[in-house]
Amino acid sequence: MNPTVKNILQKEYLAKDDLEFLLSSAEADSEALFQHAHEIKIARIGRKVYFRGLIEYSNICSKNCFYCGIRMDNSRYQRYTLTDEEVLEAARYAHDNDFASIVLQSGEQSSKAFTQAIENLLVKIHSETNGKLHITLSLGEQTEDTYKRWYNAGAHRYLLRIEVSNPSLYARIHPDDNRHLHKTRLEGLALLKKTGYQVGTGVMIGLPFQTISDLADDLCFFRDFDIDMVGMGPYIDHTDTPLYAFRDQAPDASKRVELSIKMVAILRIIMPDINIAATTAMQTLDPKGREKAIYAGANVIMPNLTPVKYRDNYLLYENKPNVKDQPDETRKALEKHIRAAGDEIGYGEWGDSRHYKWRNGEISKW
Repeated sequence: MNPTVKNILQKEYLAKDDLEFLLSSAEADSEALFQHAHEIKIARIGRKVYFRGLIEYSNICSKNCFYCGIRMDNSRYQRYTLTDEEVLEAARYAHDNDFASIVLQSGEQSSKAFTQAIENLLVKIHSETNGKLHITLSLGEQTEDTYKRWYNAGAHRYLLRIEVSNPSLYARIHPDDNRHLHKTRLEGLALLKKTGYQVGTGVMIGLPFQTISDLADDLCFFRDFDIDMVGMGPYIDHTDTPLYAFRDQAPDASKRVELSIKMVAILRIIMPDINIAATTAMQTLDPKGREKAIYAGANVIMPNLTPVKYRDNYLLYENKPNVKDQPDETRKALEKHIRAAGDEIGYGEWGDSRHYKWRNGEISKW
């Protein structure tokens, strides 16, 4: 008997070939997938969506990834680093507006000065907000000692995106040198888990050279690694990157969005208790992209709190939406998206990954 979306969704365990089938399903059949993921989300984690106020701390980066706008060799952008007061002002906004969590993101740096600056900021943020803000870091690959220092200073979560789980594809979208090794990225994730973080990762969807099999492997990687949170979205090209030359080998924008929503839905089904972000990249290619992701299983969204004057210099990809919006405008727009999806905002709640709590013995599985 030929498989169907509905009979695959009745299985207790989805193997890789099941994942490939769901990713390749026709648009009409995808509605059953999205509905199933929606029901699992409601049953397992509820209908709250949690804000993570995003602070883009610095666009200085030591890496030269072929897909990224702020890669070291791109001279188009003016490089910047926020002052401590600018970071604290954004953190205070998040605290005063009951976001309960922030994300401190930066291009990858590993100097002693950078490590110390982040450690100092973590201490200051907790002091300014009475320890009520949970802090996620997204600062690239670091040493185990650095991860420990930042954890001990008050970081709770760490997002280190693998971008792709296939080592061969990883090599095609990164320079061939010791600063861009797939195994180093995997070692970093293991160190983060060892240190005690809630560990997050993610991938780009619809890259040139990427196959449905690759995407199914990405989903298997999240499950096998026992990840706590995921931020993934469609690949969007940037004219100032080497990968731009291969843009014609990527699926069209609508297909990339479709695949991204499917990835969210399938991940919610196979890992019901993790946190999944509705990323800005989804909205970039589809005005309702984040709403669709929330309906299909996402439960985290990241309002941008970076001072507006810096945002044009932190474009990992082009055509990023709402770069001129003030925080209040962004918050109100996101509230509208979330309510349109039928969910509510978990104001004043950390929204920690239930999977992390279970993994650490804090709660039972269900």
